Amino acid sequence: MTTKIRVLLVEPSPLLGIKLMPLFGRKLERVAGPVTAAGMVSAVRDFEPQVVLLRVDGPSSEVSRAIELVMSEYPVPMLLMAMGAGPRQAAMALLSAGALDVMSMPTEFDGPAIASLEKTLVLLSTVKVVKHPRGRKKRTSTRLPSIKPDVPVVAIAASLGGPKALAVLLAGIPRQFGAPICICQHITPGFSDDLARWLAAETGHQVLEATEGTKLEKGIVYVAPSDVHFTVSPSGSARLEQGPAVGGFLPSCDVLLKSVAAGFGSRAIGVVLTGMGRDGAKGLKEIRLRGGHTVAQDEASSVVFGMPKEAIALGAAEKVLPLDLIAPQIVQWVPNR
Repeated sequence: MTTKIRVLLVEPSPLLGIKLMPLFGRKLERVAGPVTAAGMVSAVRDFEPQVVLLRVDGPSSEVSRAIELVMSEYPVPMLLMAMGAGPRQAAMALLSAGALDVMSMPTEFDGPAIASLEKTLVLLSTVKVVKHPRGRKKRTSTRLPSIKPDVPVVAIAASLGGPKALAVLLAGIPRQFGAPICICQHITPGFSDDLARWLAAETGHQVLEATEGTKLEKGIVYVAPSDVHFTVSPSGSARLEQGPAVGGFLPSCDVLLKSVAAGFGSRAIGVVLTGMGRDGAKGLKEIRLRGGHTVAQDEASSVVFGMPKEAIALGAAEKVLPLDLIAPQIVQWVPNR
């Protein structure tokens, strides 16, 4: 008999627990809950869930502190569920505290919604998360060799654990930066614009959701919208392409990185950050084969080492660096002009 996956529900009221009763029984079992944020740490310690499902109602320092404590002492994959603009923005901040992924709360918990949530929880339960040190790490003072080729586009691939990693990376990039930065982050449909606003607030950069035909500008960060492929034309304009998922992803990191490789060759930089699977590995290899610079996040600093590991295995990564050294390396590669 297959062992069921243990799920802990965390929310301010019993509303979600009632609606989610059909979720449990086949592959999942509820080990406790709903519990409040105040009881989450002890519940995780006592019941050892394999995944936590947490409903977000709005900004809460108590929830943020609880997530940080859990991830520093008893790390477990956490899925956030939010509905409405305020809760969605609050959920983005909680990703920085250590939660792994976010999704929109269904308006109706019908068969398809329950099946989709079950699939997501089963997937997240397989992720081996690492302990998160509480508070911000001190920035490294390690100096890197100065290399200044002409590189006009930086393309970044990220998935599970990506929002927090992106915030750390972008915080290390100066405001006056000599290239546009294009990001493909796997995220639940409807959250890409929230991600852009949250990254802007966290890092001080101008971060925009990419729009069709926009001429990419130096120093501005562009995030792939949900449900379309984000590419960059050789003239430096954003292109949004309808089409099927590639490798199961829409948008696809490989699609973005390959477009940058084809259009810019040696004038491109590719980055693969934390994430599950292999999306982005082939695109990073294309950039390297065409003479561009490439870097993959190392295992120790990755929440999920799947995507960087695949890129490294392909020989796509010119450098393998801890997260806090990736921004300084990019800055060395991109002329400040």
